[in-house]
Amino acid sequence: MTHPPQPTPPPIQPHPAFARVQEARAASLQLRVADWITKFAGSMTFVYIHAIGFAVWMLLIEKSPWPTLTLMVSLEAIFLSTFVMIGQNRQADFQRAKADHDFQEQELELKTNTELTRAIHAMTSELHRRLVEEPDQQKG
Repeated sequence: MTHPPQPTPPPIQPHPAFARVQEARAASLQLRVADWITKFAGSMTFVYIHAIGFAVWMLLIEKSPWPTLTLMVSLEAIFLSTFVMIGQNRQADFQRAKADHDFQEQELELKTNTELTRAIHAMTSELHRRLVEEPDQQKG
């Protein structure tokens, strides 16, 4: 039994604040490079390359690998911690932009709800006047 083809769901639109942050980051070569390095440094490929590189270094390249290897690993840790901070700054930029966007949307929703509540109150008061007060005036 064949099933009818399912309609393709519309593409998910990113949060407007996220889209703005992404556009700003895409415009900067430095930030794109930092994002790529951060993404790569947080991958298992990075771990595998280092495990193999360190093993080759210790077993085949130097007879006393520890001083040079320690220096290299220390320098790498300095740079990687910088990229972690760049990633945290990126996340903070997004969170700040999202909070600003959400605040604006909430304020607009509050304003709309307030206007609707006032309109409902005015209509209710008018209906009350017409249905309750005016018939009483017509009887008297």
